[in-house]
Amino acid sequence: MDIRNIAIIAHVDHGKTTLVDSLLRQSGAFRDNQVVAERALDSGLERERGITILAKCTSVEWRGVRLNIVDTPGHADFGGEVERILDMVDGVIILVDAAEGPMPQTKFVTAKALALGLRPIVIVNKTDKPQARPDDVHTEIFDLFSALDASDVQLDFPTLFASGRDGWAVEDLAEPGTDLAPLFDLIIAHVPSPEGSSEGPFRMLASLIESDPYLGRVITGRISDGVVHRNSVIQALNEDGERVESFRITKLLSNRGLERKSVSSAKAGDIIAIAGMRVATVANTLADQAVSKPLEALPVDPPTLAMTFSINSSPLAGREGSKVTSRVIRERLMREMEGNVAIRITETVDKDALEVAGRGELQLGVLIETMRREGYELSISRPRVLFQTDSDTGKTVEPIEEVQIDVDDDFIGVVVEKLSQRRGEVTDMRPSGGGKTRITMLIPARGLIGYHGQFLTDTRGTGVMNRAFHGYAPFKGEVPGRANGVLISTETGDAVAFALWNLEERGEIFVTPGAKIYAGMVIGEHNRGNDLDVNPLKGKQLTNIRAAGKDDAVRLTPPKVMTLEQAIAYIVDDELVEVTPENIRIRKRFLDVNDRKKSARASEKRRLQAAGTGG
Repeated sequence: MDIRNIAIIAHVDHGKTTLVDSLLRQSGAFRDNQVVAERALDSGLERERGITILAKCTSVEWRGVRLNIVDTPGHADFGGEVERILDMVDGVIILVDAAEGPMPQTKFVTAKALALGLRPIVIVNKTDKPQARPDDVHTEIFDLFSALDASDVQLDFPTLFASGRDGWAVEDLAEPGTDLAPLFDLIIAHVPSPEGSSEGPFRMLASLIESDPYLGRVITGRISDGVVHRNSVIQALNEDGERVESFRITKLLSNRGLERKSVSSAKAGDIIAIAGMRVATVANTLADQAVSKPLEALPVDPPTLAMTFSINSSPLAGREGSKVTSRVIRERLMREMEGNVAIRITETVDKDALEVAGRGELQLGVLIETMRREGYELSISRPRVLFQTDSDTGKTVEPIEEVQIDVDDDFIGVVVEKLSQRRGEVTDMRPSGGGKTRITMLIPARGLIGYHGQFLTDTRGTGVMNRAFHGYAPFKGEVPGRANGVLISTETGDAVAFALWNLEERGEIFVTPGAKIYAGMVIGEHNRGNDLDVNPLKGKQLTNIRAAGKDDAVRLTPPKVMTLEQAIAYIVDDELVEVTPENIRIRKRFLDVNDRKKSARASEKRRLQAAGTGG
């Protein structure tokens, strides 16, 4: 059977996964009476967040041709998934919202696809939206390709206008849209068949890895050359051509719609999954025993942000989670690194914690959320940016993000002012219609840590901010930190409503009455710049029976309950986020007040010494 391998690339919420749903339905991958959830390829966590996190493969048949389709993540933090997927395909569909146009993530991934020589198909999606501007968006896409140094062949791209939700695509919006047949036919005509011969020895680059409870390790990739059979003995080679292991293929799997079916053999061009290995991982070459030269793996951009993962050392440790020791945490993180090439894990100097580096707060936040749902308890440090040394100048350089912001015109001033304080520089500003303006800025990655919540406050929840890695640049200078101090509990026990009511005049409260708290735990934000030790257990002094009942009349302002990402972005260097399956708490790194004072004096001494030496 003839084969086409294609990836769908788009920004968050531009409709990739919904379009794939429609392709599956119209190709006959679902029975007429089959009940299938919307965004069928997405997992529970992906549906909750409304984003695609892991790349997924599916397959449909159209007029005797098998179309292997890869649904890729749309957020810059998961760009490592996209980069590996591009090794498996021969063409890409660039899907763009007819109202929003090309966004930072579209630019990020499209640049990598064009650099590989892949010829794009452009789909202007959601053309049925009231604010759609398909012709302008089509022009913007051409301008984007030109700016990314696309070749003349790539600039001569075919375009379809579509509604993935309603399941139609047309070449001309004047035509009535009925189905996705024009898209199926265009893929077959425009995307080349896979290169490679079925005659030579078997070779395949490992692009995706997963763990199956019955099969063990399962590696997915595209066969570059040769034919592979179930029960064959093959080898895995690393990037240097060294043999990692030899193993027998226990299972050979191929995607058919939403199902993965066992097959006896597969040939060059097929995207398949292989089980049976123990050590082989992503970027290894799986090959016939006679092969000595590995396939070249696409380089992946380095991590830009790091956090420290350690055991939960609070007084409440072990009460809510089942996986609390450093050994099980380390094993889980090492498994994650095996399959996620965009994450790097190293041990800290004192060996009691692990530094986890990734692309951004969202990527690491998803990892932490996944672990807490699996029963782990953790302590997480404030994110820190990973600096590099320029090989030519020897100077320190830092990661820079390109930020694209759509805001109401009334909020332009406050947004530009806040980001300028965080060392951001405006590169473009233009009206986007409807009383909104689109602002493009370059800003250090560390300047965006903890900003998103402030952004939503400043724009009253109406602003939209997207970001993508831009490159490295010389250090831009200090960025102001959190302006307010925190309220720190001096006692351990259950929070008392009367005490919290009295503390409301001191600042915003984070905990509810009856919540388990401990000495050194952060229970609120002080309305001044310094930290304040408080007693949230102090009840009302009772003098008679009548007074005892008046506690019931205490009316508390609803507390500010932070999500995991909000808590991680909120903390400063001397604080940690305690993560358990049931709760997200903020605490001081040193729970004892005397230890905190000693640490503060030591930090101040180091600061003065550095200032005295000009450092």
